[in-house]
Amino acid sequence: MNNVAATELIFELSQPGRRCHRLPACDVPPESPEPDLPERYRAAAPPPLPEVGEVDLVRHYVNLSTRNMSIDTHFYPLGSCTMKYNPKRHERWAALSGFAALHPYQDEESVQGILRLLYELQEFLGEISGLPAVSLQPAAGAQGELTALLIAAAYFRDQGQTHRRKVLIPDSAHGTNPASATLAGFETVTVKSTPQGLVDLTDLRSKLGPDVAVFMITNPNTLGLFERQIRTITDWLHEAGALVYLDGANMNAILGITRPGDFGADMQHYNVHKTFTGPHGGGGPGSGPVAVRDFLAPYLPVPVVVREGERYRLDYHRPKSIGKMHTFYGNVGILLRGYCYIRTLGPDGLKQVSEQAVLNANYLRARVAQVLEVPHPGPCMHEFVASARKLLREKKVRAMDLAKRLLDFGIHAPTVYFPLVVPEALMIEPTETESKATLDAFADTLARIVQEDPDFLRAAPHTTPISRPDEVQAVKQPILRWQPSGASSSSPPAPAAPAAETPQVVPAAS
Repeated sequence: MNNVAATELIFELSQPGRRCHRLPACDVPPESPEPDLPERYRAAAPPPLPEVGEVDLVRHYVNLSTRNMSIDTHFYPLGSCTMKYNPKRHERWAALSGFAALHPYQDEESVQGILRLLYELQEFLGEISGLPAVSLQPAAGAQGELTALLIAAAYFRDQGQTHRRKVLIPDSAHGTNPASATLAGFETVTVKSTPQGLVDLTDLRSKLGPDVAVFMITNPNTLGLFERQIRTITDWLHEAGALVYLDGANMNAILGITRPGDFGADMQHYNVHKTFTGPHGGGGPGSGPVAVRDFLAPYLPVPVVVREGERYRLDYHRPKSIGKMHTFYGNVGILLRGYCYIRTLGPDGLKQVSEQAVLNANYLRARVAQVLEVPHPGPCMHEFVASARKLLREKKVRAMDLAKRLLDFGIHAPTVYFPLVVPEALMIEPTETESKATLDAFADTLARIVQEDPDFLRAAPHTTPISRPDEVQAVKQPILRWQPSGASSSSPPAPAAPAAETPQVVPAAS
C-alpha cells in the first residue's frame, strides 16, 4: 500500500517551522563572507528549503523509493545493457573504511594497498582479454571507446599515417560506436550485416583500403550472435594496416571461453559494471577500462599503476600518452567491486558465468519463440532479439506496446527498436543471475500479453503513475526542478503534475 506522501513533493509537504533537528547556538563569532565572496555570488536571502519533521522526511523518501524499478526488486530482461544482480558483499567491501576514507591526494607510500589492488586488476583484465596493457581510467564504456580511438589516432600519427581517417562500423553496432569515432575525429563508414545477422564480408572487403584506421566490432554482436568469421575479419584488417577494436559490452558471454586478443582484436574496453559487478542505473557510475596490445601501451592515458619490486606507484612519465581521461584514477569504487567479483569467482567461476548466461538466453529464446518471431534463430549467446512485426501487421500492436505492458507485471521493459536491423525489435537478455522460475514467469507473462485486447495494450501501462508520456517532449524540454507557483516567467516552467508524474522513457541500448 503506497503512502500518499510518496506522491507529493517534499516542498508540498513543507510546513513553516517544522524541523528534523535544531542545532545548538553557535559558540564561535560569526564570520562575514564579504571579504572573500564578491557580492555578485551571494544570495539575497536563504533558499526556500522545505521544512519537514524527520518522520515525514523518512516516510517520504522510503515510500518514494518503492516506486522505482531496480535490480533488487524487479526482473530486467534488458538486452545489451546487462543489468544484473550485484552481490551485496561487494558493496560492503567497497565501503570498508580502508577504501572509503582514502583521498586521491595521499602520498603513494600511504596508499600501497589500493595501488596493489588496482595493479592486480589491470593484470586480471589483461589476462581475461588477451590484451596485456590496461588503463583503468575511463569512466564508462562509451568513454572507453573514445579512449581506444584516441589511442589509435595517436598511434597512426606516430607512424606517419595520418591519412587513415576512416572507422568501419557494422550496422548492428551500439549507437555509441559512431558517436565515439566522430568525437575522436574519424569519418565513420557503415558495414552491412548479412541476412543471418553477421558482418557481410563482401561489403567489408569493398570498404577496406589504405585510409581505414579502425574496425569497431562487437562480438558477440547486438543480435546475440558470435561472429564466426572473426579471424578472417581481423586478418583482413591487419593486412590492410588497420587496427581492430572490440566493443566489450558483451564480454559476459565469453569470459574464460575465448579472448579478444586471441581472435585478433588490438583494443577493447570493459564495462566493469556490466561484465563483473557494480550498481548501475540512471547514468552511472560506471567504469570502462581499456586493454590494448603491447605496441599500443605507450599511448594509454596517464597515470598507469606500475609495480617495482614489492612497491607500487603511479606512472605519469609516458611521453606518448594521450593524457588523462578522468580525474584521479578512474571510478575506483566500481573498480573495487569488479576486483572482488573476479577474485571471488576465479577463472572457473568466470567461465561458469558465461556458460550460465548463454544457457539462460537460449532457454528464454526457445520459450519466447513460441509467441514472438525471433528472426535469427539460435543458438544465441547471452541475448537474442525478437520482433513484434507480425503483431503490428495483424493487430496494430507494436514492440513499444508490449514493453509498456510488461511494466504492469513488475517486469522492466527490454530494450526496444534496437538493433536497427530488426523491425519492431525487442532485445532480451536474461543474464546469468536469473533462475529458471523467473525466466518461465517472464515467458508466461509475454504469452499472456500478446493475447490481450490490442486497444488495451496500446494504452498500457495501466498501473504506473503515468501511462504514455510525450517522450520526445520529455527529452527536449525536461523538467528537472520544482518551482513554486507564481515563479518568474524567466525561470524554467513549473511541473504541471506531482513528482510521481515525471516522464518515464523506455531505455535504449547502451
